[in-house]
Amino acid sequence: MKTGRLEAFSDGVLAIIITIMVLGMSAPEGYTFDALKPILPVFLTYVLSFVYVGIYWNNHHHLLQAVNRVNGKILWANLNLLFWLSLFPFATDWMGKNHFEANPTAIYGVVLFMAAVAFKIMVYCVILSEGKNSNIGKVYSKDKRMNLSLLLYFTGVVFSFFFPIISLMIYLGVALMWIVPDPRIERTLKD
Repeated sequence: MKTGRLEAFSDGVLAIIITIMVLGMSAPEGYTFDALKPILPVFLTYVLSFVYVGIYWNNHHHLLQAVNRVNGKILWANLNLLFWLSLFPFATDWMGKNHFEANPTAIYGVVLFMAAVAFKIMVYCVILSEGKNSNIGKVYSKDKRMNLSLLLYFTGVVFSFFFPIISLMIYLGVALMWIVPDPRIERTLKD
């Protein structure tokens, strides 16, 4: 199977996820800038989550540009990724509305961790299908950034029970690591 339907379906789901996240925010009752202070954590959490959904969309797009064909394993791996990404609105809403308390911050980190695991599984399924010498195999066979991200997410979850603000800094740091898509895929496709 070609990748077109998989990409279109995934794009639609990601658009819905972003829509649900923004609908979870509501304007304050007051009209002064002081009225915005109580909802600042909600807004900041939304921004972080929006960036993460954008990162996943971007990397998903790059990944599928290097894939020749998809099979059942890749389709199920993609659904697994979309499942974890679909939990972003819940985790975003809970953490933002509870001003970065320990449990919501931990759950947010678990969702980030599981989405990263799901992306890694999808990459693994693609490499199984395309081969280790394929474009994706060359780029992702030993991806240190992906493994470091998993370690940092896990660390963030642990820290959330003691110092939630450190967890937020870790989550932000991982997002900054991924904000620029992997240039190796584009270089590999040009060669």
